[in-house]
Amino acid sequence: MPNPLPVIAADFKQAKAGILAVVALIALAVGLGVGVSAQERAFREGSTRAADAFDLLIGARGSETQLVLSSIYLQTSPLDLIDGNILQDLIENPRVKFASPIGFGDNYRGYPIVGVTPQFVTDNTGTLVEGRVFRAINQVVVGHDVQLRVGDTFEPSHGRMTQAGAQEEHGHLAYKVVGRLSRLGNPWDRAILAPIEAVWWVHGLPTGHPEYADIFDLGEGHAEGAGGPKLEALPLGPPFTRSLLPGVPSIVVEPRTFAAAYQLRQQYRSDDRTMALFPAEVLLQIYSLVGDVRDLLAVISVITQVLVVGAILLAVLAALALRRKTIAVLRAMGASQGYIFLTVWLNVTLMIAAGAALGLLVGWGTAKLLSAVFAQSTGLLLPVRLSLQEYALVATIIAIGLVLAAIPSLLTYRQSVSAALRQ
Repeated sequence: MPNPLPVIAADFKQAKAGILAVVALIALAVGLGVGVSAQERAFREGSTRAADAFDLLIGARGSETQLVLSSIYLQTSPLDLIDGNILQDLIENPRVKFASPIGFGDNYRGYPIVGVTPQFVTDNTGTLVEGRVFRAINQVVVGHDVQLRVGDTFEPSHGRMTQAGAQEEHGHLAYKVVGRLSRLGNPWDRAILAPIEAVWWVHGLPTGHPEYADIFDLGEGHAEGAGGPKLEALPLGPPFTRSLLPGVPSIVVEPRTFAAAYQLRQQYRSDDRTMALFPAEVLLQIYSLVGDVRDLLAVISVITQVLVVGAILLAVLAALALRRKTIAVLRAMGASQGYIFLTVWLNVTLMIAAGAALGLLVGWGTAKLLSAVFAQSTGLLLPVRLSLQEYALVATIIAIGLVLAAIPSLLTYRQSVSAALRQ
């Protein structure tokens, strides 16, 4: 049997614009399905990975979703405060490895300043790639993406207004960067971690330590005022003095055992003042709050398949129309039925396969672009990768194309050779 590839190449050259249009349409349809599927999985994996480091969250009664968004994803919103004695109870609980308050305060050039304990930095946020953990109230550790270097000093922007419209009173505190965290792939990469005592102090709250009682204004080396102590001498983290603990928005707890986690969760769920939750549980609620992603994907998948089938049918009809005269000439010259069938079938199959392969790249690239934009705005890294699901989608479309490509091949023998030659 003669080689059909030269005929196919000549057809492609002659009808380049039409063929490219069909390939582009198939690529867009496939790219939509691939992109949505890859992006949805990346969102779930990225958001779940960000919550992995937070075993148990405890906050005041209210919205569980808002507690997770504020404490883990740093989408700060006013949270009701829980009694500081609850924090001390958790610190003293033998079932707790560590408990750290998470306090939200000010920011520096858009980077949120989050108050935590030193142990939170060492046990809950990965490793330090540079420097060390803070040891004084005016020292901070920055996330990987914060545009500050170890040794830099800065003053935070307060920017909070009282209900009366006046600027809220703050203490003066210049921070020094002493450490940088490794990349976490979540919003904490853009956070500045300060001692919780600093966040409390600059907002005029007790600090949990009596040593802070006579501090007025903190400078680079000493507290201003007669006989003020050195900053390095001021205690950080537990143990706290109960009577000097302010309310806290949320507490992250690392239980010592799996059983202890469930016991603590039940204990603080039963308390009328608090709620306790595993972040992974609330993530399921967050997914449903944004519109039940799985149902949305099912609808989009159906629409995608309709578009793909339509594109394939268009390719079939285009192949039949574009090759009518060429096929008639081949038949007049005595080409066999098998040769004609193979020539037309390969024509259509190559268009569909090219469109599907290109669509795989388009979908992957689109998902990567959307993830980059999302990471830039939220700090949440969404790992985009192609899985068997996307490859199976492309393989299914190509398989459908292989079947439908036989239609114009069979129809060619139902057309009149003389009529086709007169066109």
